[in-house]
Amino acid sequence: MKFKNLFLLLIVLIMIAGCEKKEEYEISKPAFDIQQNDSIPVFNGEDAYAFTKAQVDFGPRNPGSNGHTLALTYLQNELNKYADEMILQSFTYPGYNEDLNLTNIVARFNPGNKNRILICAHWDTRPRSEHSSDSTKRDLPIPGANDGASGCGVILELANILHKEKPVIGVDLVLLDGEDYGKESDLDNYCLGSKYFSVHIPDGLYPGFAILLDMVGDKEAVFMKEANSVEYAPDIVNLIWSTAVQLNASAFIPRTGGAIYDDHIPLNQAGIKTIDIIDADLVGADTPVERRNYWHSDKDTMENIGKNTLQQVGTVLTYILYSIHFNS
Repeated sequence: MKFKNLFLLLIVLIMIAGCEKKEEYEISKPAFDIQQNDSIPVFNGEDAYAFTKAQVDFGPRNPGSNGHTLALTYLQNELNKYADEMILQSFTYPGYNEDLNLTNIVARFNPGNKNRILICAHWDTRPRSEHSSDSTKRDLPIPGANDGASGCGVILELANILHKEKPVIGVDLVLLDGEDYGKESDLDNYCLGSKYFSVHIPDGLYPGFAILLDMVGDKEAVFMKEANSVEYAPDIVNLIWSTAVQLNASAFIPRTGGAIYDDHIPLNQAGIKTIDIIDADLVGADTPVERRNYWHSDKDTMENIGKNTLQQVGTVLTYILYSIHFNS
């Protein structure tokens, strides 16, 4: 009887040890962590401002316009100076009254590295100004200083930095076309470039996560945690906003705001974990600050753009690009 009890006890101990080993095996490392780096490049907000202004100087960049053609050439040429590899995704989309010729611009850095981050923004501008106070201007395209050019301005300065000081990881900078084409409430005709990109992802370009920049240049910008981003990628949201707090980037407010339909939605639906840095209070053109009520209007001009805001956004992104370590 003693031997039998001893045998049963041995079996129980083996089972317990096995369970403990299994639990230890199932604990996985986080996908990435932030490591100390004392030589992070300096992002230049004045250069980002100049890149933003250069786009606005072409006039509205709505598809089919002369400004759209000029901006495409400019953005392509600028990124070609810096990138290791360039990809143009040209496609045609049936618009309301005409076919649209659209182009996504992809600039790749360290294209052979499997550990990648994607940063994107839309470069087109809205073809109509529904929220202009002057009713005679509501059928005219917007200047798009903040809604379009600001995100691209930050990305062009990032490209300059990535060219001068190669990051350890791979980085893809993507300028998306046709984001702002649709009429209000017609979501099928918004985010045309990101929808195309999501089903035509170039080989080798599948990032660990992506960051979308939209309306990131206002002098009094407020970047709360966008609700869809929190749902899709809470870890990336926490990474961005905790970094902003660490760097004293005061435009980033660590609380959750409203949900926005933007280019990050098609990307998330395609399996690319993406968050949106956006000044969402501008949406609707009904903020308490009268100057800031220029969304989808003729008043979306360079007078609203702040170098310090561009500096904050770019500094946070640069810090992450040069201090992140992927655990794979």
